[in-house]
Amino acid sequence: MTEVLLPNTLMAVTPVSLIVIAVVALIIFGPKKLPQFGKAVGSTLKEFKDATKGLADDDDDDDDRTNRKSDSEAKKEEPKKIESEA
Repeated sequence: MTEVLLPNTLMAVTPVSLIVIAVVALIIFGPKKLPQFGKAVGSTLKEFKDATKGLADDDDDDDDRTNRKSDSEAKKEEPKKIESEA
């Protein structure tokens, strides 16, 4: 049995494929609905981007709080005196 290997270029997004997608979308949705659809997709992407940025900022804040807490705990502990018999 022979295996068919597909080149990686089949999954590449090229300018020609984007034009074909735009033409098909224009035919399906029509010229009046297409701007509304584009606006909805754009606002959804913006919300997703803002949410992921917010999550990344929250993670950074948590790391800062943890570091500050461990620093303050380290300052509170007094070093133990070691007495040795000489």
